[in-house]
Amino acid sequence: MKAIHQLIEEQVRRWEILRREKSEAKSLPVITISREPGSGGKFVARAVAERLGLDVFHQKLINAMAENADTSTRVIRTLDERGVSMLEDWVSAAISDRHLWPDEYASMMMKVIGTIGRHGRAIIVGRGANFVLPPENRFRVRIIAPLEKRVSCVAEDFGISKQEARKRVLRTESDRKAFIRKYFYSDISNPANYDMVLNTGTLSVDSAAAAICSAVG
Repeated sequence: MKAIHQLIEEQVRRWEILRREKSEAKSLPVITISREPGSGGKFVARAVAERLGLDVFHQKLINAMAENADTSTRVIRTLDERGVSMLEDWVSAAISDRHLWPDEYASMMMKVIGTIGRHGRAIIVGRGANFVLPPENRFRVRIIAPLEKRVSCVAEDFGISKQEARKRVLRTESDRKAFIRKYFYSDISNPANYDMVLNTGTLSVDSAAAAICSAVG
């Protein structure tokens, strides 16, 4: 797998080329995917991306874009002047609507997510993207599954005992809930925060991906 900095560099170059070409090829909303740990959300995201030809932005990639000031500046500068202005409006509206007092990292994270949203043709996994992007530019998905199934999946994926897998699932779940509560004053599990909730306890990855593609198509 490519290093994070390589992925960022390649993405920035693609965006810079598209800006110079003034490409307008974005008719689909940006798909945001929130997922319970072990529910297979990353696999659903990958399957949707392959079907629709979208870029996937996962947590580590967004963190790397937001945590380094030089990288964040490069990412944001891939937008034209109008795009930067709209980005500032998006972030300001998100902060104002939810009465947020974001720290430096949160502000930059929101700007990175907003930049991805402006470019479009993307799936954003995690990081509360559904709370940042405006309604007309997003389709919000939540992937869930029964706890025991999630524990079994994590145990198999990481080659660990079910006892250790359960600890990992519950710890990650707690961390994600705390992140959304801290930065967006919201409940990550509230279905009202999503346009579609899919249960991979009863749906296969392909079926979940097909449902999302049908909804946004």
